[in-house]
Amino acid sequence: MTVRIYDTRAQSLRDFVPSDPGNVTMYVCGPTVQSGPHIGHLRGALSFELLARWLEHRFARVTLVRNVTDIDDKVLANASETEPWWALAYRMEHEFAAAYAAIGIRPPTYEPRATGHIPQMIELIETLIARGNAYAAPDGSGDVYFEVRSWPAYGALTHQGLDAMEAAVDADPRGKRDPHDFALWKGAKDGEPATAQWDAPWGRGRPGWHIECSAMARRYLGDTFDIHGGGLDLRFPHHENELAQSTAASLDFARYWVHNGLVTVDGQKMSKSLGNFILAADLLAQRPALVVRYALGAAHYRSSLDISDKTLDEAESALERIRSFLVRAGRAHGDGVGISGHRLPDAFVAALDDDLGVPQALAVLHETVRAGNAALDAGDGAAADDALGAVTAMTGVLGINPLDPQWQAADAGPEASALGALVDTMIRQRATARAEQDWGSADRIRDAIAAAGIVLEDSPDGTHWSVQHD
Repeated sequence: MTVRIYDTRAQSLRDFVPSDPGNVTMYVCGPTVQSGPHIGHLRGALSFELLARWLEHRFARVTLVRNVTDIDDKVLANASETEPWWALAYRMEHEFAAAYAAIGIRPPTYEPRATGHIPQMIELIETLIARGNAYAAPDGSGDVYFEVRSWPAYGALTHQGLDAMEAAVDADPRGKRDPHDFALWKGAKDGEPATAQWDAPWGRGRPGWHIECSAMARRYLGDTFDIHGGGLDLRFPHHENELAQSTAASLDFARYWVHNGLVTVDGQKMSKSLGNFILAADLLAQRPALVVRYALGAAHYRSSLDISDKTLDEAESALERIRSFLVRAGRAHGDGVGISGHRLPDAFVAALDDDLGVPQALAVLHETVRAGNAALDAGDGAAADDALGAVTAMTGVLGINPLDPQWQAADAGPEASALGALVDTMIRQRATARAEQDWGSADRIRDAIAAAGIVLEDSPDGTHWSVQHD
């Protein structure tokens, strides 16, 4: 089956045909590091990591660029006398990296910082001025704007007429010809630190937000690349402006535009005023990292994702069902038997080929778990082993194998250790009672364990236990 992906610009599903079948190229808008990451940031980064994983499986190699916007109005506003803007940005960048790593988001191929690419931005602005699509403000402020009415295709991404669009917002719109024109370069202003200024033909200043991504995408992926990704909230004005300035500079730019849906909390948009703004660090302190990954990735990437205790509880239960089967099947048939190189189920492949249908892929995964457990119950070792291999392969592609060492290390805490010690002690006490033929005591111990939600499984090599999930 051909890989299909929803192209926001085309407003339809399209067959995905990379320019180079041996190397898919992707640019994803990364964070503006003025403060720490929230769960929306994690959901967006995870959506494109899952897409990259699948495209890598289908096309062998993916070159993924995810930028860091480390110079911006908000970064400057959040700086202080004791923490300059560049120190704040660096600290926040590390917080993002730690949160991504915690839920198993693989790092991109390249992660460029905006401040490291000022020459490329200046070069692109000079091209736009020379082609008549940009102008320096006549008041000598050093500001440079993209002239939207000079580019008839403006609005091609969001399919809006110019007069229906919101005007570009500038704190001090000096010398703009049209309210919709947007800043390519911001001349230095009184009160801004000298460290946040660079020399340019129009005067010292710093880049506008939109030009940063156009320049960095070109630097690492060339004039044309396959996929440009980001959150749904970036379509306008950020991505619309990126498309306009890049194509006006004669760059083919992105061939597919892909956007992930936003996150709500208990059915409401995240908002600090509502008190439901969930920081990544807070959620990871409350729930195991793998549970967070599963919950944030389980919905279709284009849909709105609602996070609640119920969502997280369901993710935890789903993962425990997978874990229990993997442990049980591995124990019954030998760890690693039938796993290496196992073929992914056709239905799983079809689901991910169809616009990264993770919900449908997870349905195939859980059906395979159910079938595998049934095979174990029936003593059908061959069928159970096939299920073990398929489940291992599917969870590997999605990055959610509960037995992967990274999750064992991340999620093993003092509570888990204490529970294990208590259950193991009770199992030994039950074994002693059975050996002494004290069946009443053995049954009472088993009932007490069951009442705590622990399932025991007696086998020739001993008694094993797992936590019961509905």
